Amino acid sequence: MIYIGGICERTKRNKNRKSYIYKIRGKQVMLDSDLAKLYNVETKRINEAVKNNPEKFPERFSWKLSDYEYYNLRSKFSTSSLENDYGGRRYNPRVFTEQGAAMLATILKSKVATQVSIKIMDTFVAMIHFINENKDMFKRLTMAEYKLLEHDSKIDELFDKLEPKKLKSQKIFFDGEIYDAYSLIIDLIKSAKEKIIIIDNYIDKSILDMLVYKKENVSIELVTSSHYLTKTDINKFNEQYPNLNIKYSNIFHDRFII
Repeated sequence: MIYIGGICERTKRNKNRKSYIYKIRGKQVMLDSDLAKLYNVETKRINEAVKNNPEKFPERFSWKLSDYEYYNLRSKFSTSSLENDYGGRRYNPRVFTEQGAAMLATILKSKVATQVSIKIMDTFVAMIHFINENKDMFKRLTMAEYKLLEHDSKIDELFDKLEPKKLKSQKIFFDGEIYDAYSLIIDLIKSAKEKIIIIDNYIDKSILDMLVYKKENVSIELVTSSHYLTKTDINKFNEQYPNLNIKYSNIFHDRFII
């Protein structure tokens, strides 16, 4: 990330120095909301400019983040203001390269946008110079990271040999480790031999999607206070994966899989 300082009074008054440039798809880019703040316009004005001038914003200038890119960006910078700024958006942000930001300034046609665009381009250029001047150092750091990863891999391999296919009795997951938690639940479902009981006040079809991994003769009992699952959902699931029953109760406040 690179901080763009001294661009306008609005950013100068911000006590928390904010980072504006991120590396995505191998390119240095800025988010639409950040550009809107710097150009002193609403975010919708930024996206309207792109929508009304699509020929001026090819994908190498600007693109919308995929769900994975947006999630990855938020998870990497969850301790920054990124969560607060973008957590409530209905749509994934659009990002702009150096050329996209410059093109945007010409369309907005404001004095602030022009001045800020010049600062942004200067920052991009300075960043490129910094990377080029320190590429040997970055190369050495990358090689050191590979060595560490190789070392960690060998340690994991050793523990796998000591405890083959043994599920851990305890597992702690940190922010962003969604797939790891999901993977462990699937392993638990696959390991069941007779019955699975899930207690969760918010059971929906996503739970059924996980339960398809159960063994054929394993029965399922769901205990929930919600009615997100319809009778049709349950009946269709039972047609292909029999022995699912659902009970309704509101005495539980935590989630359990037994």
